Amino acid sequence: MLSSFRSLIRDVPDFPKPGIVFKDVTPLLADPAGLSLAVELMANPFRHEKIDVVAGPESRGFIFGTAVARTLNAGFVPVRKPGKLPYRTRSIEYALEYGTDALHVHEDAVKPGMRVLIVDDLLATGGTLGAAVQLLGPKGLGGTIVGASVLIELSFLEGRKRLAQMTGDSNIKLSALITY
Repeated sequence: MLSSFRSLIRDVPDFPKPGIVFKDVTPLLADPAGLSLAVELMANPFRHEKIDVVAGPESRGFIFGTAVARTLNAGFVPVRKPGKLPYRTRSIEYALEYGTDALHVHEDAVKPGMRVLIVDDLLATGGTLGAAVQLLGPKGLGGTIVGASVLIELSFLEGRKRLAQMTGDSNIKLSALITY
């Protein structure tokens, strides 16, 4: 089964910068059966966790996050790049494997105590997930981070380790469908 997912993910060398091999999920998104199964498998580890909202970092986190939110009967919170949200926001800057970036979320998107699942397409160095946990969790908007679900984990970049370092929590439930 996982080999069929791997066949729907294409490697694009030197994107967005030389030396980076980008994992392109658009072939998976175009395949109805593959997309449906991926969403179900990404949601499954969290089905009994009573998720209030799924948060998805821009941009592929929107695609998988809204589908997982629908599957879990939860709301969806977009976590956006700077300047993309119309209301008052909270933000955090973080390091990527190839630079720096920032995430913004509406200041009222997550209420204290809400149970939050973060969904994205990829865990690389852990920067985006770690920033989302900090932004939405107890030290940010006050949500309870139940876990994170990603389609792909690039384990050689040790994102799990960095996620634990950034958040101070080595027990975040993290589910990855495919590991490279």
